[in-house]
Amino acid sequence: MPIIYLSPSTQEFNPYVDGSGSEEYYMNLIADAMIPYLEASNIEYVRNTPEMTAASSIRASNSGNYDLHLALHSNAAGPGNEGKIRGTEVYYYPTSTKGQRAAEIIANNLKLIYPIPERVRAVPTTSIGEVARTRAPSVLIEYAYHDNAEDAFWIRNNIEEIAQNTVLSLADYFDIPFNYPVNNMMGTIATPMGGNLNIREAANINSRIIGTVPSGESVTILATLPDWYLIRYKNLVGYSYAPYIKS
Repeated sequence: MPIIYLSPSTQEFNPYVDGSGSEEYYMNLIADAMIPYLEASNIEYVRNTPEMTAASSIRASNSGNYDLHLALHSNAAGPGNEGKIRGTEVYYYPTSTKGQRAAEIIANNLKLIYPIPERVRAVPTTSIGEVARTRAPSVLIEYAYHDNAEDAFWIRNNIEEIAQNTVLSLADYFDIPFNYPVNNMMGTIATPMGGNLNIREAANINSRIIGTVPSGESVTILATLPDWYLIRYKNLVGYSYAPYIKS
């Protein structure tokens, strides 16, 4: 399964124009809301912490083996333009084919929910550290301008929709199904003749078996698909045939 380094902003010193919170606060809310969708879609993640900096987030990302580095931010206009600019920018490194592809997918999907879709764009850059200095392909999203009252309002009131849209883009990028999460749903394995139930890499009978669950054991159901459940059993996450799981 794919694995990302999830890096919400650590910039607590960037206040929102309405005084409701900071860039760090709202980007971590989006990251929090992404987690159930990441788990339901079988996308692994490692996440930075608010105590970290951009530099330490880059070091942590570079110390692992990630399929994508995803940084979450909100923007602010330069001196003299405070509050006057709106829009979404999705940054990628210009020579990174994978980074560009991810950025374009994310931008195209954000156009579906941002109030002014013509102001959503994918932008190449060599000057942003979390794009230029990461070993993994990297994308940095500036969701909207937090010094603009309308943009700040949009972020604050659409956390769940933004999170869902972002994970949908990740599933598109990794070419895997996007799944809606199931809240704390438990199931019990009930196989014919009391045998083990296979856990597979994908929701397909021909997919690789990555583990098994004994009949009678309990599992956590993370997402539902036609004929299949995405389950967690101990530290293993994968797909199993739904008729053999009693919820």
